Amino acid sequence: MAEGGCYCGSVRYEISGEPINHSICHCRDCQKSSGAASVAWIMLSQDEFVVSKGELKTIKGQNGAERLFCGLCGTGIAYKNQKILPDLLDVQTATLDEPDAHIPEINIQLADQIGWESTAHDLPGFDRFPPQE
Repeated sequence: MAEGGCYCGSVRYEISGEPINHSICHCRDCQKSSGAASVAWIMLSQDEFVVSKGELKTIKGQNGAERLFCGLCGTGIAYKNQKILPDLLDVQTATLDEPDAHIPEINIQLADQIGWESTAHDLPGFDRFPPQE
């Protein structure tokens, strides 16, 4: 079992069972809803996801998509689409208490990948912030 929650702590959830897959999505919908270049997701059966504290709000997206989020802090938690992925749910990996326990296996929706993202890992890196000059 895995647990996770939103930024402010008002929503908590539990996941039972094993994920179907773990992907990093580069679609424009994920980019716009998260403000990030990509979003990591674990896919599971909807009945393996339970909100244990608080309540999720839903915003309807394109082509039957629903994005579930905390109504207080806005943290995106899950995605579902009965038309494309019946009875399945994607949970944003970074909202897990232990996100390192779920290593991405695939990249999806690369047709929408922001151009610079493919070389972003080649940039200089710092444990925290770059030195001030």
